[in-house]
Amino acid sequence: MGRYIVKRLLLLIPVIFGVTFIVFTIMAMTPGTPAKMILGSQATPEEVAQLNEELGFNRPFLVRFANYVVSALKGDFGRSYNTQRPVFAEITPRLPTTVKIAFLSVISSALVGIPIGIVSAVKQYSFIDGFTTTVALFLSGIPGFWLGMMLILLFAVELGWLPANGIGTWKHYVLPTLTLCLTGSSVLIRVTRTMMLETIRQDYIRTARAKGAGEKRVIFGHALKNALLPVITSLGLKFGGMLGGTILIESVFALPGVGTLVVNAIRMKDIPLVMASVIFLAVLFCVILLIVDIIYALIDPRIKAQYMK
Repeated sequence: MGRYIVKRLLLLIPVIFGVTFIVFTIMAMTPGTPAKMILGSQATPEEVAQLNEELGFNRPFLVRFANYVVSALKGDFGRSYNTQRPVFAEITPRLPTTVKIAFLSVISSALVGIPIGIVSAVKQYSFIDGFTTTVALFLSGIPGFWLGMMLILLFAVELGWLPANGIGTWKHYVLPTLTLCLTGSSVLIRVTRTMMLETIRQDYIRTARAKGAGEKRVIFGHALKNALLPVITSLGLKFGGMLGGTILIESVFALPGVGTLVVNAIRMKDIPLVMASVIFLAVLFCVILLIVDIIYALIDPRIKAQYMK
């Protein structure tokens, strides 16, 4: 297992390098220059050229990329063009908000989606199965930002039960979490249902029933354990995606998270801040996938045996 973890950590090197190159290229291709964004439209061409020269933006692309990689390897990811603060000083205060939203959303999605998916599979072709499948398909087709705005109109504007934006008390987390939970649980319902249906049709399930095992023991003791592997993958991918993919939700609810920070940095062409944010989130995503693989081994001894080779 230790050898496998080391191999996976070494694979982070080309992945992060590739992500760095792609994002750096995209930022270089976007219109405008950092100086133009910082100084505004009233700045003279001389002032813009001078600031671009100070920021090193006038250098060739490959030179700028090489300089950035060398500095990053030394632990220097630069300073924000707008605030002149170290980039991680901008990211760190916002990270807890994003992590809380992502964690609460994944947990709530699992608590809702997995039980409903199990019931839907056990009661296949029943009214419950048809209703939950229809609702899951309906929710999966709803844009998250639209659902968030509808929840704001209902619970914040009309009923006044919950705040519409910002972060303060636990109530501020309810609507963003509910928005991501509704859209996320729809996927888990369908994945859990599909995997449970495939599992309960296996020979060892029929053998367990033939030996007189109770239905609850068959479902929760045998079928669910094997059906959970793809569900865990879905949860891991969803959590990793939410760390950097809650941009729209953070914008709708005006949350001071990493997603909002990245959007504002892109608008201002704040290259060091964008690069540091994306690299940081990419590393977190890869680490989460590694944790998912380790959980796989803990659940399935066959996978653990492969890791031990």
